[in-house]
This record gives sequence, structure tokens and C-alpha cells, in this order.
Amino acid sequence: MKARILIVDDERNLRVTLAEILASRGYEILEAENSVDALAMLGEQNPDLVFCDWKMPDGGGEELLQALQRQEEIRNPPVIIMTAYGTSGNAIKAIQLGAYDFISKPFDLDEICTTAKRALQHIGLQKEVEELRQRLLKSPRKEQGEIVGSSRAMLGVFKDIGRVAASDTTVLIRGESGTGKELVARAIHQNSSRANGPIVTVNCAALPDELLESELFGHERGAFTGAIARKEGKFEVAHNGTIFLDEVGELPVSLQPKLLRVLQEQTFARVGGNDTIHSNFRAIAATNGDLGELIKAGEFRKDLYYRLNAFTILLPPLRERRSDVVPLAEHFREVYAAKNRRPTAGFSEEALIALQQYSYPGNVRELEHIVERAMLQANGRVILVEHLQFEQQSVQTNGPWMETLARLPLHDSVAEWEKFRISQALKQSDGNKAEAARRLGVHRRLLYEKIRKLGLDAADQPIEDESLNSTEDP
Repeated sequence: MKARILIVDDERNLRVTLAEILASRGYEILEAENSVDALAMLGEQNPDLVFCDWKMPDGGGEELLQALQRQEEIRNPPVIIMTAYGTSGNAIKAIQLGAYDFISKPFDLDEICTTAKRALQHIGLQKEVEELRQRLLKSPRKEQGEIVGSSRAMLGVFKDIGRVAASDTTVLIRGESGTGKELVARAIHQNSSRANGPIVTVNCAALPDELLESELFGHERGAFTGAIARKEGKFEVAHNGTIFLDEVGELPVSLQPKLLRVLQEQTFARVGGNDTIHSNFRAIAATNGDLGELIKAGEFRKDLYYRLNAFTILLPPLRERRSDVVPLAEHFREVYAAKNRRPTAGFSEEALIALQQYSYPGNVRELEHIVERAMLQANGRVILVEHLQFEQQSVQTNGPWMETLARLPLHDSVAEWEKFRISQALKQSDGNKAEAARRLGVHRRLLYEKIRKLGLDAADQPIEDESLNSTEDP
């Protein structure tokens, strides 16, 4: 069945030209002169895609997008905005109103056809995503802040939490940055008899040494310059609750004996004070480093380590629990959809595969940021591979290829690097030069010139839309 495209523009010649181009690609074409007529066709003809001019006397793209937001009963296909006024303000407003893309006049014909093809892929993707979502979301929904995971490694973590939560035993949580150590600490607290009390977090790496003692134990008025009033410390605030000492390996050596005494006695004095204060707290600590190595280096007390290490929970990095990547990605997608009040259609299958293949040096925190950025890029549509922004992994900067490159004369090394980048972009774009130029941030004509100049065999690339080349200026 042919895809149906609606072209909305008050200029008849432009409608006819665009209709001929798209019809030659096998699409069925509908035409409208303004947004009012377009809305009527959307309700009656159910087009799969809309090209709409931004400014028209009787209502343009802005009015159409606003109407689609108000009228839920009308099918909402992807809308590509066309305009001769390609300002940043117009582009931003169009995307905020839900436009799929924004194209400036005069048109690049390759860009028109490529964008239409990509937008129409969403129709098939919607069904695939819905099927994937049904399979992935059979487990109960997680709220923000809950731990997501069903891998063998995470089941072991959940069992450890269950074993230790009901006690008052001090717990040491170990794991790389971004693995979710604070979430584990909160889960222990929430499943303990102290759940109705406070959980107080102290990031030992975030405070200067001279302020950390006051932050932990509080101070009396006049204890030091700037102490204009009495202040309760974190241990005092944590009474009948839990104190979480994050990045405890960063604690200065001078403060470690006092911390050890507080953990043993649960008593302390404020800075500048003599009164003994008792606090009934449960301590949980976390570190992303090797405390054993710090002990050998004389930077961490062995007796404090033993006190903190009464029970250890080791959090695995995300690269060792890849079966949790997709459930985590779906969880973050739902969280940020609700937080930003922004609809989202889910991930394409290719995007989910790409998410599973990445190594995540930043662990769960990095995955969360990747999903949040991708949702903004997708703007309510299906999240595709191109919306996922990973760290560059294709080039090893200390590898043999880079060493060889460094030995070449400057001009030759630059040429080799350009050749590599262009080849990668063509490969990632399935040979589509318009898409490759977009990825590289250059005009397509410049890309053609580079391909010829660098001796890249463009004939070996599966180039799409080459029949449109004849319409270009020489």
C-alpha cells in the first residue's frame, strides 16, 4: 500500500513540483492550500506524512501544529515544516510544537526525499515498538529512585539488601561511579525498622576538609569565623534514621579517628562545644575506590575499614549486567516522559540493540543521560539509533593506526583522518551522502568534492537518491 503524503502550501507551483518529485518515488500525494483545509484532510484522508509551509495567509504550519495538539481525535502524523524564513526562532518553535523536522527553502531534493523516507519509517516502527514495549513491561512498573534489574548479578544484590536491611549492621557498598550506590543505601533504609526516620547523605568528596568536620558533627556559635549560630551536624540529624557516607575513601586522615569513635560509641561533641551528644543512627558507607590500596598508602585507617566493612555489597558495573540495559532504558524513558510532560513512542529495535552493545564507562548514570538526551532529540517520536549519543569508541587513540598516523607529514595525516571520518559517516548512513553530510556537519557538495579529492571509491557505496543529482546546480 502506497504511503500517502499531504503537501500544504499556498504556492501552487511549489506544490506541483514537490508532488511530482514525491510521486516519482511511489508516494500518493494530497494537496492543501492552508492549515484549515489540511486539518479537514487529516480527518478524512488519513495521510501518513505532512509537508507544511510555516507561513501562509490563511494559516500555516504553526497553526496546524497547534490544532493537532488540541484535537486528539485527529490522527497526528509526522509533520515536516518548510519555510523560506529559516531562523533559529522559527525552527525552535516548530520543534517545540511537535514538528518532526524543519527544512529551509530553496530545497535540497535529496534532503526532501531522505527526510520523507525517514519520517515514514515511524509508521512501521510504531508497531514494532509497541510489541517490544508489551514484552519489556510485563514486570511491575518502577517508580523513580527504585532499583531496576533482573540479571543474576542484581538478584544477588537484592538478596544482600534483604539479608542486612533488618539489622543495624554497618554496610559498605562498593562499586564504580554511576552504578547506583546511593539507591542501594536508600533501599536498605526503606526496608529497615528505621524507614520512618531520616536518611541523611554526606558526600565526603564534595566538601573541603575544613568544613567536613562541622558538616558531620555540627558546631557551636563562635566556634570559628563565620559560625554565627549553632548548627546541628549530619550525625545529629540522622537520629533514629540512617546516615549515608558517600565516597568515604575521600575522608581526610585527620578526621578518620573521630569518625571511628562516633561509629563505635554513637556519641560526639559539636565543633567548639563540650557537651556529649548521643545519636541513634545506622551507618552505611560507599566507595568507588579500593580501600585496601588506600590503607597500604597510609591514606585510610585499617581499624576504620574493619568497622565500616561489617557487611559488604558489591555493585556490578552495567557492562557486566547487559540484560538489565533495556529495562533500565525503558524505565528512564518513562521517568523523563512524566517529568518533562513529553510523550514518547519508545525505542526502535535497532536503538535497543545499540544500547545493549555499548560498554557504558559511566554505568547506569551514563545510560540515564543518554536516554534523556535521546528523548529530547526524538521530540515525541520513536527513538532511533541516530538519537543516541555515545562516547566515541571506534578509534583507539593509543592504537597502532593512530601511531602510524602520527608519523605521517601533517598534510597526509589530515587527509587520512578525513578519509576515515567520511568512510565511517557513509557506512553509518548506508551510503546516503546527504545523510553522511548531515552527520559530518558539512554541505553535501563539499562531501562530493572530498570524496573525489581523497580518492574514495564512491561507486562501492550503496548511494541512495542519486537520480536527483541532475537537478543540482553544477
